[in-house]
Amino acid sequence: LKVFINVCDVDAHQQTLLNQLREVTGTTDIQLLQQALQVSNGDLAEAVAFLTEKNAKVPQQDETTYYQTSQVASDRYISVGSQADTNVIDLTGDDKDDLQRAIALSLEESNRAFRETGITDEEQAISRVLEASIAENKASLKRTHTEVWSDSPNPHDRKRIDNCPVGLKNVGNTCWFSAVIQSLFNLLEFQRLVLNYSPPARVHDLPRNQKEHRNLPFMQELRNLFSLMVGSKRKYVDPSRAVEILKDAFKSSESQQQDVSEFTHKLLDWLEDAFQMKAEEDREGEKPKNPMVELFYGRFLAVGVLEGKKFENTEMFGQYPLQVNGFKDLHECLEAAMIEGEIESLHSAENSARSGQEHWFTELPPVLTFELSRFEFNQALGRPEKIHNKLEFPSMLYMDRYMDRNREITRIKREEIRRLKEHLTLLQQRLERYLSYGSGPKRFPLADVLQYAMEFASSKPVCTSPVEDIDASAPPGGTTGQQLPPPSTAEQDSLPPLESSGPASSPTTASTVAQQQRVPIHKPFTQSRLPPDLPMHPAPRHITEEELRVLEGCLHRWRSEVENDTRDLQGSITRIHRTIELMYSDKSMMQVPYRLHAVLVHEGQANAGHYWAYIYDPHQRCWMKYNDISVTKSSWEELVRDSFGGYRNASAYCLMYINDKKPFLIEEEFDKETGQILSGMDKLPPDLKHFVREDNELFDKEIEEWDALQARKAQQEKLALATAAAAASAASNNTGQGHGDPEYMEQPSPTNDSKHLQEDTERAISRAAAEQEERSPEALLNAAIKLEYARLLRFAQEDTSPEIDYRLQHIIVYFIQNQAPKKILERTLLTQFADRNLAFDERCKSIMNVARAKLDLIKPEEVNMDEYEMWHQAYRNFRETTSFMVTGLELFQKTNYMEALMYLIYSYQYNKELLSKGLYRGHDEELLGHYRRQCLLKLNEQAAAMFESGEEPEVTTGLGVMNELVVPCIPLLLIHDADRDLLAVEDMRNRWCSYLGQEMESNLQEKLTDFLPKLLDCSTEIKSFHDPPKLPTYSTLELCERFSRIMAALCRVPTEGR
Repeated sequence: LKVFINVCDVDAHQQTLLNQLREVTGTTDIQLLQQALQVSNGDLAEAVAFLTEKNAKVPQQDETTYYQTSQVASDRYISVGSQADTNVIDLTGDDKDDLQRAIALSLEESNRAFRETGITDEEQAISRVLEASIAENKASLKRTHTEVWSDSPNPHDRKRIDNCPVGLKNVGNTCWFSAVIQSLFNLLEFQRLVLNYSPPARVHDLPRNQKEHRNLPFMQELRNLFSLMVGSKRKYVDPSRAVEILKDAFKSSESQQQDVSEFTHKLLDWLEDAFQMKAEEDREGEKPKNPMVELFYGRFLAVGVLEGKKFENTEMFGQYPLQVNGFKDLHECLEAAMIEGEIESLHSAENSARSGQEHWFTELPPVLTFELSRFEFNQALGRPEKIHNKLEFPSMLYMDRYMDRNREITRIKREEIRRLKEHLTLLQQRLERYLSYGSGPKRFPLADVLQYAMEFASSKPVCTSPVEDIDASAPPGGTTGQQLPPPSTAEQDSLPPLESSGPASSPTTASTVAQQQRVPIHKPFTQSRLPPDLPMHPAPRHITEEELRVLEGCLHRWRSEVENDTRDLQGSITRIHRTIELMYSDKSMMQVPYRLHAVLVHEGQANAGHYWAYIYDPHQRCWMKYNDISVTKSSWEELVRDSFGGYRNASAYCLMYINDKKPFLIEEEFDKETGQILSGMDKLPPDLKHFVREDNELFDKEIEEWDALQARKAQQEKLALATAAAAASAASNNTGQGHGDPEYMEQPSPTNDSKHLQEDTERAISRAAAEQEERSPEALLNAAIKLEYARLLRFAQEDTSPEIDYRLQHIIVYFIQNQAPKKILERTLLTQFADRNLAFDERCKSIMNVARAKLDLIKPEEVNMDEYEMWHQAYRNFRETTSFMVTGLELFQKTNYMEALMYLIYSYQYNKELLSKGLYRGHDEELLGHYRRQCLLKLNEQAAAMFESGEEPEVTTGLGVMNELVVPCIPLLLIHDADRDLLAVEDMRNRWCSYLGQEMESNLQEKLTDFLPKLLDCSTEIKSFHDPPKLPTYSTLELCERFSRIMAALCRVPTEGR
């Protein structure tokens, strides 16, 4: 008891000094930090110098030194250093005077801030991010609708569908807030505690201290936020008020993105204080119970030996930190965290000088949270770095082996596992000798070596010499005759002297040599003078049948022995692995099950990134992905991909498990009278019901106003159309002509475009006159319409090349391909023949008048004019989409990517809307998707090159391109989850994340850190950006020609470039 009291009474100032020292130096070894403070007598500057020199001399800590748990400070939680470090001091510089001055100034500032405000460095860090969040949110209110972070102006886009979970708006680098709050909100017991919290009675008076002034208003805002998440009609809600309360608790002007575990730690601390005040008021005279402590905090027993003296302490913990580096799964992390040092002395009777300790859980909280330490401080570079190693974790975790009540049996099993692993190591070494046999750098499986030897022994020589297979008598020129090269000097010396009959032999020899010199023949095989008995492939030179039989028998027997030994070793290794895996699988060690509730994921690097959460829904029995305003169904496979690590830059950073034997944690509440499950607004106390109803009424009013505005706009458009139609009708009455026709079917004057349509119409009339016996205008009109329809039908059915699209040439082709109703086709063809720009010969004039008369005779019930207008509007949309596409592709071909992007973006979006109504209503989606993607990649490349230049104007321009053009378009690539689009986004992100590990100027580092969270935001919310570019009016002929030119140019591009 005295030891425990001593632990709780450690001076808080000493812990502050330790935190400051840890932050400045990056050293996490508590014993080393305490030693530095003792050596320096509390002088932080001298302590930093001591640690700097010590780290330079001793790069690694002595593994035999360990600290006693009773020396840790009085924080109830296991402390976790801030991984999101700010203002890192580079301790690797050569100027020691500057270094000492910088350190002293930093520590003096930190001490003065603590003395003046009583606020720790950890709280200041949270303050900085909250300041940034609020500033970003306020700035977003001033942005125009053309920028990135604004909401959709259409409230229907922000309307909650049925009972889908409500998202949280990212109000500026607050994805960490959303991830944590959603994980806690989906713990229904925690949700009930927050919603039903009532402040203590004295809250109506002035708060007594700073904590009450801070925590109680925050608690109220958290209740409001939770109530909106329960009963709001909105798809997502704004947490700015809660963030504002957090911001007001601290005063700082710097900003950074917050670390999830640090925020969770502080959040639970504040909630605990708020509930503690209420508990003390409700249980006057009794020991109060704090529901936050009951829910999130547990206890463990630290059993250890320090320099031969045993100790045993009980400590409370909240979030339990685990190291990731060097471990493959969660159990390995836990085993390493529970055992520190030479544990043999802990349960040995001998008095040993060794030191070490074990942790045994005596009481586990219902909600068990693990912090995965994926950040480490790189002292050489002077900055934190993220650990991307893969770490597996189960969906069901059994904690029995770590419980104090199972201490003895766990020790026995650990000892057995240790022995098995030692034996396993020996077996693996023996197996390695079989699989990698030999003494040189190249080694092979022994069974294969014996097989090769057997194959060699049984090989037969093909011929006595490789030269025998070469036709030496055939020179390269094709002439016959054998010409041997003259022997070398050494060969001449070795040859016997020729028998000569006198000087007559000399001319013959001379002529032979001369002939050889005149006809040089290159014979590489014979000139190499290889041994005459060398075989074509490796084979024994001399081996008898008896020798071969004995050798083959030995090699075959040895190979079988080796293969059997290898199989036995592999089988033994597999059995040992299986034994280790099943060591804790008996029922007695599966009595403390914890089910995975939430996984908080971080994507990015140590100083920038994005957070989201995977949370299990027990009612739908599926995983949900909470990514700011986006809440979607997910799967265990997607969770594994994004959370285990080793894939992209994403990995789990915090794991939340819940006791599977305490279903109240996630069970819905029942009505005490009816026994029905409480859902929606029924969950809320009266004050929060009123709050949510007011907000829903505001949202309903916003929808009503929007609908009224759209109705007025539609009415104005109809009035404008009616006015235009009336004006056209009046003009028609005055001139004896005129029905208001679409611009693509009628031109006010006989331009090239209208001439083209006129020529088609007149050609149909002429053919009808030639083929039709009856010459009446009505008969000619009917015949001409049939001929024109037949011609357009052939176009609609023709299989054309990519540069020809008959839909652009005539609306009827578009209607036929999209199966427009017959009445719509007939009225449209009549409109074509009623064009007042037809030639003014008597036959055409009479046919035009008949067509106009037929149009006037069509009754409203025969042709639905709303449907007629809808089809013509669809064609106008098709032409507009084509104009956007052609313009964007033309600009892309000219490498004008900045201007091309908006045309390609809008053409893709409009085209997708068209294709959603029919296969032939738009253009090739893959083509548009490819060039949209390529345009973004080109812009990203250009912006990255500008950033790499380091020149201030170039850097500003490059980041401006990213913020104004590229980043707003990324959700468009993410929303449909297409593989190529996802890879493109990943390439763009990796390009910018690669700069985090490079040396650069501080101003560039600051800009990069500010920019990366926007780039790494995984939200698929379609945020409004630039308005569509203005398009000039193109005639049909112009549009067809430009379409044909650009498509022909694209067809000439190599396949890999398209």
